Amino acid sequence: MYSEKVMDHFQNPRNVGEIENASGVGTVGNAKCGDIMRIYLDIDDAGVIRDVKFKTFGCGAAVATSSMATELVKGKTVQEALQVTNKAVMEALDGLPPVKVHCSLLAEEAIHAALWDYAEKNGITIEGLEKPKSDIHEGEEEEEEVY
Repeated sequence: MYSEKVMDHFQNPRNVGEIENASGVGTVGNAKCGDIMRIYLDIDDAGVIRDVKFKTFGCGAAVATSSMATELVKGKTVQEALQVTNKAVMEALDGLPPVKVHCSLLAEEAIHAALWDYAEKNGITIEGLEKPKSDIHEGEEEEEEVY
């Protein structure tokens, strides 16, 4: 069962779209469920996120977590945006069913991927930011299907 906030962000997502000439763009996916999330950041010279947009292909929870993640980073500094975790996204949505927690991980990784892209474009290092994975299951052992 989804919370009212999850349903609201799914039915009325905030910040949908693209930003032309974005300061940073991050795209991540989850091969196991097929969700793909792309976040666009417009960052000013002071390192503040002026605008943020997203495009997500996925389930309702993926759309809701993308929408909430954009709300959480808008107006924040790059360093503050880096602190937005999947847990913060879930808490802001009043929780997610356990089977949908990976959607909040996607949102966190998409923010990190967009920040990484921004850092690379500007030749800077963002303290605490690690190179993001394009698939949130990258590096995990393949699970064998049992019939």
